[in-house]
Amino acid sequence: MEYLQTFINGYTGYANYLWHEITHPNWHNYFYWLLLVSGFFFLLEILTPWRKDQPRFRKDFWLDFFYMFFNFFLFSLIIYNAASDVVVKFFNDIILSVTGFDLQASNPMRHWPMWAVLLTGFVVRDFVQWWTHRLLHRVPKLWEFHKVHHSVEQMGFAAHLRYHWMENVVYRSIEYIPLALLGIGLYDFFIIHIFTLAVGHYNHSNISVPGWVTGGVLGALVGLVIATGGFDVNLLKDPSPALQFATVAGSAVAGSLVLAPVMKIIFNSPEMHIWHHAHDLPAERPYGVNFGLTLAIWDYIFGTNYIPYEGRDIRLGFPGVEQFPNSFLRQNLHGIVAEKEGNKG
Repeated sequence: MEYLQTFINGYTGYANYLWHEITHPNWHNYFYWLLLVSGFFFLLEILTPWRKDQPRFRKDFWLDFFYMFFNFFLFSLIIYNAASDVVVKFFNDIILSVTGFDLQASNPMRHWPMWAVLLTGFVVRDFVQWWTHRLLHRVPKLWEFHKVHHSVEQMGFAAHLRYHWMENVVYRSIEYIPLALLGIGLYDFFIIHIFTLAVGHYNHSNISVPGWVTGGVLGALVGLVIATGGFDVNLLKDPSPALQFATVAGSAVAGSLVLAPVMKIIFNSPEMHIWHHAHDLPAERPYGVNFGLTLAIWDYIFGTNYIPYEGRDIRLGFPGVEQFPNSFLRQNLHGIVAEKEGNKG
């Protein structure tokens, strides 16, 4: 009964949260952050497209637009959020019964400054996601689910969130349980999500941005945190507006100069991620390349990086993508219900 009540509380709590998100716009509102970030990258695609011959409303644009809201809101409302609360409680109870140690209640991260919690949560989550992503390509049954994401034939920001609902189960079960047990809270998840959402949109966008620009943006964000004292970063004491502005501007310049050469090695980019979606993979790497979601460094560390030349106009998809279902319903039944040969949906 205790687990049932946890499930019910999770379901009703998330339903109330979602309704409040939609009806009360504010700076802590994930629903409108999704719209804002999506609109920003769509505007960049219109103003500075990398593939200039690609339509602004590319193939399957509206399908991917719906996927954004389904995977980030509707799926969670239907089942995932409540179920994940149950699973996290179940795992914590097992650890408590076996070792006598309450991992959630006793975790030392609860006493860390917020910047350390966020940085740890971000790096751990991205590392777990990288290995999970490799698993999706290596296990045949999981690859059938992951094909939905790779059925994109024209790349754009919204392709970031086109993926099978089973990927929600696989990714979130593997990544969220360890983080939740470590004490990463909902607000921490929110901040990490917004950052990774933006980078994920960027990776899939029809744009190409030089390293000095992305380095400057990252430097400006760091400067903004320092200038405002956010996330428990207390380097400045009662700074004047002029000092705050100088801090942000100086950090942006420093980031642009210092980070420019390494930004596309540390972080994923459209130039790198396009090769992950290549229709024709190198013969020696049949299970894929460039698995990084936010950080590219894992691919360079483990030798899965691959950028043989500028891939702006390479063919996307996978062998047989022409026969892959092209409707939302059939795509989300793929891998579960056998498709009739030649039926595209």
